[in-house]
Amino acid sequence: MRTALLLSLALGLSACTVTVRPNVGLQGSGSNLITGLRPDRGEGSTYAVGEAVRVSVTTRAPGYVTLLALQSNGVGSVLVRNAYVQAGTTTFPRAGDGVTYNLAEPRGLQRVRAIFTRVRPTTDLVLRGTFDDGRWNATSNAYLEPYATADRDVQETYFYIR
Repeated sequence: MRTALLLSLALGLSACTVTVRPNVGLQGSGSNLITGLRPDRGEGSTYAVGEAVRVSVTTRAPGYVTLLALQSNGVGSVLVRNAYVQAGTTTFPRAGDGVTYNLAEPRGLQRVRAIFTRVRPTTDLVLRGTFDDGRWNATSNAYLEPYATADRDVQETYFYIR
């Protein structure tokens, strides 16, 4: 009886898919200026090494967007720095940017964070070294501190590289 129960439980669990969403509870968020952030195949989607990805950001107001990427090995990079956007949806990279976001190793979870401010930032966000969740959030929060809560927002999405 016990063996049958364990086998039935194992078969039932093997049909489940568990999705873990990265930490998006950031101090800078809450003003609801960013209403959408997603990769072109949708949040949690999968891309192969070498494929291109595009990221759409939807905002309620015009302002400035900085996009950050955090690889599965903790290395962070700036994809877009202080790009002016109108209210609505902007897809990065934009045609005039002259770049593509072709995915490379390491494989695994790729996080993309959008930081939005209504006013042009007076400093540049520089990422050096590797980041864990605490340092990743602290870096974003420190960058946003000079701006009023009503004038800033930060959101995060993710996808996988296989």
